[in-house]
Amino acid sequence: MSAGSVDVAVVVVTYNSEHDIADLLDSVPAALGELTYSVVVVDNGSADGTLVVLDGRHDCVVVRSTNDGYAAGINRAVRSSPPASAVLVLNPDATLDPESVPLMIDVLRKPGVGIVAPRVREADGSLSPTLRRGPTLGRVGGLSFTGLAAFTERIEDPREYEAEHEVDWAVGAILLIDRECFDALGGLDESYFLYSEETDFSLRARNLGWATVYTPQAGAMHVGGGSGESATTHTMKIINRVRLYRRLTDDRRAWVYFVLTVLIEVRRGVLGHRKSWPTVRALLRPSTRPAPLGASDAFLPR
Repeated sequence: MSAGSVDVAVVVVTYNSEHDIADLLDSVPAALGELTYSVVVVDNGSADGTLVVLDGRHDCVVVRSTNDGYAAGINRAVRSSPPASAVLVLNPDATLDPESVPLMIDVLRKPGVGIVAPRVREADGSLSPTLRRGPTLGRVGGLSFTGLAAFTERIEDPREYEAEHEVDWAVGAILLIDRECFDALGGLDESYFLYSEETDFSLRARNLGWATVYTPQAGAMHVGGGSGESATTHTMKIINRVRLYRRLTDDRRAWVYFVLTVLIEVRRGVLGHRKSWPTVRALLRPSTRPAPLGASDAFLPR
């Protein structure tokens, strides 16, 4: 590596994360072990005490930003980091186990590997099912209760978390990415603003020959929902799923995916999921879609 470079560039995006970020940063030194590293935290306009917490620390570089979205924040953090052979993307509500990153680096150095996901647990110690299958028409409903791969993206079978293997994609709370892979893809796609950016990244990486690999040897904890989910963020999540699928396939299949998504959200609304009704409205009335997505110019979101 060149002068001033490090082994790992640790990047974090905060948004109203005052109750989580200190625990994450405290876990970093032991997690990196003997690796050299940098830590850059981009704050996307927090309105709570996040910046007070960050300003009181001396173990990270803080970049103040307006909220241009999660992907934009990660890309900005990478640009603000020194040269590194790997990028460690972390959610502020995650914590890393000691020596976890060297174990992930060992996997990342294997031929063809571009992204590594660790074994993640919930706050109570139970397995967090972070592995996912790629989106298809059959999986649009997220029918996890069937236990059938044809109908669910989320992989819940504990046996799938026992051994190292390649996956379609993994939840982006803790991901180690080869810097060459990151640069080859131009970073995360900022058009998603929030949600689906890690899905898009892994699938685009695979198209270029970079695999996403899960390893149970490295551990971490993810509390989840640190910034909370509102009706708006739920709408963003669902619309971005439609946008992602449209970018992966032809318009005919995308229309079917769209219609199925509307029906599923209506069903959820009838069953009491209140956040689904604003989502149905946004799906059927493009002008009501969240402005940051830039997806209001066509009925079938681009």
